[in-house]
Amino acid sequence: MDGTVNEVRVVPVTPRNVSSLITLIVELARFERLEPPTEEAQERLRSHIVASPPLFHSFLALKEGEPIGYITYYFTYSTFLAAPTLFLEDIFVKEGHRRSGVGRTLFRHCMREALDKGCERMEWCVLDWNVKAMDFYSSQGGREMDWTFFRMDREDMRASLG
Repeated sequence: MDGTVNEVRVVPVTPRNVSSLITLIVELARFERLEPPTEEAQERLRSHIVASPPLFHSFLALKEGEPIGYITYYFTYSTFLAAPTLFLEDIFVKEGHRRSGVGRTLFRHCMREALDKGCERMEWCVLDWNVKAMDFYSSQGGREMDWTFFRMDREDMRASLG
């Protein structure tokens, strides 16, 4: 899907523009105080976006041809709803373009995608210190859930399996 809102175009990530996505992912990692993807991880991103089927979906927000934000998402499944769920993995807008409607444009793109794919819901996580993001999601109709997010990395899984 290709859309234009407030002079911002939302375009799919392809092999031709995946480097822009990776640059923005590195910027998001710095904002979130996390380690950015390694060179190896960046190569996996390049191959996973074009896999058949793709392992994730991603769109760039462009203003005057410049990448200023992105979204990545994938689909999970709700057994309670017997329907797919769109899981919003990342939404990011460069600092100089925040509070100008770009995030809302990207978020609404995800909502349309979820509805088009028959999803009964959309989910995402927010770092507990990112109050501005929580305020944004609330303003868009999002509701905070009473769930605690857990994670295991590869080392944790290997250690647990013995």
